[in-house]
Amino acid sequence: MRADEYGIAGGGPAGVATGEQEAPGRIDVKDRVLVKVTQEASASMIGVSRGDVSVDVSSYRDGLIVRLATPLPVPDLEDLDAVRASPPILERAARLQEDLRDRLSQLLGREIVKINLTITGATIPERKRVR
Repeated sequence: MRADEYGIAGGGPAGVATGEQEAPGRIDVKDRVLVKVTQEASASMIGVSRGDVSVDVSSYRDGLIVRLATPLPVPDLEDLDAVRASPPILERAARLQEDLRDRLSQLLGREIVKINLTITGATIPERKRVR
């Protein structure tokens, strides 16, 4: 066998010899890595700190099930224009689930079969002053 050939079960050539770019072997990603990536990406998309988001990721058939518990940012109730402009909570949560499913599937490289989103409270984003 030449150096540019890889053997596969059954004795046939694989890899470079057949034009494929895959290396033999497998890739294992630990569950804690999936949880941390999911936690960071979810917190960023939701608009809360990473510590406020509780995440559980589990395998299901050919994909993943993600469980999130997080507070949801809402406008200051004294700002009536912002309250009127904000969509209803259930609509925001449904849109957030879809956005999270798309983004997490892209980041993790696996299909997100289901996202269970639990809203644990509300937070008012702090206004940052421009100097």
